[in-house]
Amino acid sequence: MRYKILGNSGLRVSELCLGTMTFGEDWQFGADADTSRDMMRVFCEAGGNFIDTADVYTMGSSERLLGEFISHDRDFFVLSSKYSLSTRHDDPNGGGNSRKHMVRALEASLKRLKTDYLDIFWLHAWDGLTPLEEVMRGLDDLVRSGKVAYIGVSDTPAWIVSRANMMAELRGWSAFIGLQAEYNLAARTPERELLPMADALNLGVLAWAPLAGGVLTGKYVATEEGVSASDSLRGVRMNGHRVGEHQMAIARMLVTVARECDAAPAQVALAWLRHRPGHVIPIVAGRTCDQLKQNLGCLAITLSDDQLERLDRVSAVSLGFPHDFLSSQPLQRALFGYCDDLIDPPDRVRY
Repeated sequence: MRYKILGNSGLRVSELCLGTMTFGEDWQFGADADTSRDMMRVFCEAGGNFIDTADVYTMGSSERLLGEFISHDRDFFVLSSKYSLSTRHDDPNGGGNSRKHMVRALEASLKRLKTDYLDIFWLHAWDGLTPLEEVMRGLDDLVRSGKVAYIGVSDTPAWIVSRANMMAELRGWSAFIGLQAEYNLAARTPERELLPMADALNLGVLAWAPLAGGVLTGKYVATEEGVSASDSLRGVRMNGHRVGEHQMAIARMLVTVARECDAAPAQVALAWLRHRPGHVIPIVAGRTCDQLKQNLGCLAITLSDDQLERLDRVSAVSLGFPHDFLSSQPLQRALFGYCDDLIDPPDRVRY
């Protein structure tokens, strides 16, 4: 595994991040302690140092297990956790982005993780209630206290993130260095606003649900004789919102390309993310060591230009207004006259 500089920082992180939402059995779909420890070992043996968790994952078990697993060499790991989601469902202040919840959530996470600092503390989701000044000043105080080294943001509109970092820059506060978003072949809408913003502000991008909850593993593509695609979708529960004709067309193309590469569809889906502009870091996970090992195999996959083009085409989404309007030939001609195709644009990421 190679290492990347995360956003506008000096922090070196592995090109894959280990997601630990499956560490612990409290949600009835995760891994037990021994299996979780084995997955941690497999990730480390592959060169991984970047770990992602959250205070709510498996009701705190994920953090408690991680605290045990990394205690022998805490400083080697780039350890990140998140706050925002409610941990006290009968308490109106038991969740959200407020300074009150922020501070209490961090203290609880540090205790479970058996450490005195986090490398990255992520705002987990924007609550739409807390003043942005309160959030950014509160996070800056945590950085100045030494309990947090860097801050990041997840599941938040682009205009809020950009305003937050401009506010931090003007006031001398700590700014976000990373962005987490659901991004995969079946969910490319972050290319409309979030990813161009991340490129402009030099934010590292972590893609959660890189396999679209299993849709991109090919398991919903009917391969048995006489089984229709619609029949193969029966029993879909948590991923119902991710499964439709568009997603199934993507999955079928993914299976085709995977056969060409002699690889698993999941490996090709992760490899596609690693080919994206802006150095996207997939958050990989699994419920078993075999699943995680298979996902780590994406590091050995190189996709041809033709394969990338086919995957891009079948998964493409409309950027919508104003992007499609601004890039249209009539408007470009109206803006730049007959010189529109003679002007070289600045060197920046294009989606």
